[in-house]
Amino acid sequence: MSAPDYDYLIVGAGLYGSTFARLALEAGHRCLVIDKRPHLGGNCHTEKTAGIHVHTYGAHIFHTSNKVVWEFMNRFAEFNNYVNSPKALSGGRLYSLPFNMNTFHELWQAQTPAQAKEIIEAQRFRGEPTNLEEQALSLVGRDIYEALIKGYTQKQWGKSPTELPSFIIKRLPLRFTFNNNYFNDRYQGIPIGGYTAIFERMLEGIEVRLGTDYFADPAYYRSLARKIVYTGCIDDFFGCEYGALEYRSLHFEQQELPVDNYQGNAVVNYCDAEIPFTRIIEHKHFESVTTETTVITHEYPRDYTAGAIPYYPINDEANQALYRRYRERSDAIPDVIFGGRLSEYKYMDMHVVVESAMNRFRSESRAQST
Repeated sequence: MSAPDYDYLIVGAGLYGSTFARLALEAGHRCLVIDKRPHLGGNCHTEKTAGIHVHTYGAHIFHTSNKVVWEFMNRFAEFNNYVNSPKALSGGRLYSLPFNMNTFHELWQAQTPAQAKEIIEAQRFRGEPTNLEEQALSLVGRDIYEALIKGYTQKQWGKSPTELPSFIIKRLPLRFTFNNNYFNDRYQGIPIGGYTAIFERMLEGIEVRLGTDYFADPAYYRSLARKIVYTGCIDDFFGCEYGALEYRSLHFEQQELPVDNYQGNAVVNYCDAEIPFTRIIEHKHFESVTTETTVITHEYPRDYTAGAIPYYPINDEANQALYRRYRERSDAIPDVIFGGRLSEYKYMDMHVVVESAMNRFRSESRAQST
């Protein structure tokens, strides 16, 4: 039997797969990257429209406190100094996010942390939370919940917050400073030139086949490499043998408008339940682009159906139990590495995905050297 053509077949040209492939190449391994989509970057893909880098699958802001991850990403792009400070529209009024002293002043005209804390404390739910609504009320009180969480959450998950488990919201940070920076991380920004350019540079020197579906012929693709790095849905890998894991999906509607500035901010959340979308993204504000037109995207949460893109795992007890069964199966397959948010069935920020791929490659390297 002839030796495989590649050391690693990487299924998925998103952050996890591309990071692993880059590190493997630099360690002298032969890699093939395949992706069923016609472009690189997975959900991080950007495309230039009207002189603006549009985030095809929703806003992606890179942030991390891990210097190693930050330096790795900066090998492939220069990042600008964008600071994420979204706004939220509720009941015809704009509020600052994350919840901070600006928000509390907009809600109650609170001027000091002591005033804000007193109001929140008086509104908290005191019992043991049994659902998401009670959990949120126990953390932030009635006013913040009603204005900024309830309607948005109902749209995001397609269910009333009283029907959702409490553990979906583990914490809701309250900041008692006048600081609208959404992230606390040391490093933050948007890649100048868009995200797609990062993946082009990251995968330079590596064979890539786009529009290529692993499941069209799994036996063939597995024969190509000594080992597989699989970043797709873990239940799909096993033919949904135990049942399908549940996700929420998203639908995007993009418009180019003949105005130079539509909403004055990159991200505005729409919290009222009767408005069907959850946010509008105005892409030019990510990079402070000067153009006579603008591009906006309305983001609509959707049920996940066959053919849609899975975005958010529904991490209730039933789905977690199902995932554990698939995880046990995957742990028993030594020649397949399962990684990334779909294979691990959990939402992960971009820097966490990169760090996870780096850690897995290091453990692979250690295992091969022993």
